[in-house]
Amino acid sequence: MRSTRIASVVALGAAATLLPALTPAVASAAGTAATAGATAATSAATTSADPLARFARQKPRWSRCDAQGPAEYQCATIKVPLDYARPNGRTLDLAVSRTKATSARDRRGVLLLNPGGPGGPGLDMPLWMAPMLSDDVKKRYDLIGFDPRGVGRSSALGCGLNDADTAWQRPYKAATFEKDVRWARTVAEKCRARNGAVLPHITTRNTARDMDVVRAVLGEKKISYLGYSYGTYLGAVYTQMFPKRADRFVLDSAVDPERIWRGMIQVWAEGAEPAFARWTVWAAERNATYGLGGTPAEVGATFWALVAQADRKPIELDGAALSGDDIRLAGRGAFFDVTYASEAVVRLKAAAEGRTPAPARRGSSLAPVPPTFARTAAAPAAPVPPAVPADNMDVAFWSVVCADTRAWPRDPAQYRRDAIRDKARYPLYGDFASNIKPCAFWGPGAEPATKVGNSVGALVLQNEWDSQTPLVSGQGLRRALKGARMVTVLGGQGHGVYGLGSCADATATAYLVTGRLPAADLSCRTSPAQAHRSTGHPLPGVPQRLPIGQDRF
Repeated sequence: MRSTRIASVVALGAAATLLPALTPAVASAAGTAATAGATAATSAATTSADPLARFARQKPRWSRCDAQGPAEYQCATIKVPLDYARPNGRTLDLAVSRTKATSARDRRGVLLLNPGGPGGPGLDMPLWMAPMLSDDVKKRYDLIGFDPRGVGRSSALGCGLNDADTAWQRPYKAATFEKDVRWARTVAEKCRARNGAVLPHITTRNTARDMDVVRAVLGEKKISYLGYSYGTYLGAVYTQMFPKRADRFVLDSAVDPERIWRGMIQVWAEGAEPAFARWTVWAAERNATYGLGGTPAEVGATFWALVAQADRKPIELDGAALSGDDIRLAGRGAFFDVTYASEAVVRLKAAAEGRTPAPARRGSSLAPVPPTFARTAAAPAAPVPPAVPADNMDVAFWSVVCADTRAWPRDPAQYRRDAIRDKARYPLYGDFASNIKPCAFWGPGAEPATKVGNSVGALVLQNEWDSQTPLVSGQGLRRALKGARMVTVLGGQGHGVYGLGSCADATATAYLVTGRLPAADLSCRTSPAQAHRSTGHPLPGVPQRLPIGQDRF
């Protein structure tokens, strides 16, 4: 976010290191380091004839982000190419923020931050991350936030989507499948009509290139990085494209790059089943407390009987009429927190039997909840400009998810077959995951997906019971990043690890401060209190649109 100072690297020198890596022609088709040949190309890269030099030489005009916010929280806007293969063409605004390192003597460089998404705004991350970071980290780094291209203050996209258009988690039903196909086609057509020339370039690869522009503009030879959820994939892609410029990278709650992106939605269904099985065992052991069944099979039968009852007639709970599909959708994320899930099912059972449920604790309801932001009290949100469309996060999500890869099936019948198959395999969420999505009708992205596989050092953090990026997903990223180390928080529940007080915090802080990775992958066990405190809630800064943590990576 802010650099304590803009390092005194000569602008031409910054351009010299930036340009070879940013030019798509230099990057390999697999997306590996585009830095090869940078030395030989230095003189050519620094000439004014090179169309990318002007981006590296920008001088950001820092000013206070918000009159009501802290004076040290500063913002600037820079330009980046829409299409890096045509840098003389259209440009996009990129909103960047910073808070400077607290010690000029100890300052190491910049720490770029990303909250996930795709589509999560990150401009105000220096505000709400600061209370979560140790003083030793804040001494060493300018915290750098940014809204990724197409998001928030960075040339925000909008498609004019209404509430029905943004309701994307749809169960498969034979009677409604054609309606779902029309919905998916409508979303794609609305976005193409408004943003057709832009959509192919709203990709993770181009966001990584934008990060490298930020690096050059700040006068830094390397960047460090802390990315959550989708931000782990963005960070991994940066290490693939710019390995020589990646310093200390912490990748928290990880996306498997081999499963981009349909596979990452499907992994929600796969991950929910072991979480459900774990919950049935836990609840059966506490039958005296919850009364849901004395064996795991009985607990499971209690839940599925409620789903069947709600399919016949919706169950009224907390002001909402819940169908069986609503209960399955909410349960997909809820079962990763065994306490909240048990309380929620007890309340649902009471409502189904015509009794008045006990008041819901936060997170223990299966009914939809209003949009909220989970932030520290000391970190107010930066105001969102009125110009940002209401559907911006949804549009940015689909833009990246659809354009990053060309692997989405184009035949609606394939989605039908997969949804039928996966509902049988993964009863909680399988049909939701595999049902048709707007990507079936989206235009192709400008480039193929990035193949991640390198030896750049990084630290992967992963809770054992994470509903959005299940453990198998974190293990997939670790396999791809051969030079990384992974810390698995055994018993850890919820999405997001670093800064929430888990046993992984000390390792991550030590890495950011010293640069030393553990000698081998580690596991540590969180306390029940820590697991309960962090469970079921989305990361700070990412709006919650669906029942507890079911809406984004």
